[in-house]
Amino acid sequence: MRLSRATVLPLVLVLVVIGAATAVLALGNSSSSPKLPGNAKKASPANGFAGSTLMPIKQAPPISLDNYLGKHVTLAQYRGKAVFVTFLYVHCPDVCPAIASALRVVRKDLGPENSKVRMIAVSVDPHGDKPSSVARFLAQRGMTGKMQYLVGSAGQLAPVWKEWNVGSQQDSSNPELVAHTALVYGVSGSGKLMTIYPANFKPRDIVHDVPKLAAS
Repeated sequence: MRLSRATVLPLVLVLVVIGAATAVLALGNSSSSPKLPGNAKKASPANGFAGSTLMPIKQAPPISLDNYLGKHVTLAQYRGKAVFVTFLYVHCPDVCPAIASALRVVRKDLGPENSKVRMIAVSVDPHGDKPSSVARFLAQRGMTGKMQYLVGSAGQLAPVWKEWNVGSQQDSSNPELVAHTALVYGVSGSGKLMTIYPANFKPRDIVHDVPKLAAS
């Protein structure tokens, strides 16, 4: 049976909500109020941002890793741009594909403003996120060349998870599954961690915030 576009869209939205709820349940009570980098607290949207703001505003924790193609990438190299950082893994059945697909919509809707934005995904699965599988994941979601997907060993990735307060727990009964914090973080042009978005964010919210973050 072929689903109509009108049928598919609500189904996708349902899957995003279910996926976000699954991540919260997998991580326990801490994910309903996840620990944030620098012990920041999430506040209501303010200062013209559509995303929730973080208080106090501090420099974003550093990121310095290789992408899946072996090129070294740092967060600091993107000064002057709005940078959106998230934590994914390619075998994730729900939340991660939804986040990547929603970020593709952001890229499409930004139009000329694309020059002001960069996107970074950091792996939470050092064993499963191999270059070939990452390349396939990005291609399937139209994000090849539009997102830096950073990988590494557990020893290389764990300090980044710690700095960003990102939980990463492999499912003992199904090693391909990883419970992790599913958020998108907005970093300003001056390198400050300023906004945060849930896994089921509305692409228009990030589109709205890009120029303001880039200029902050």
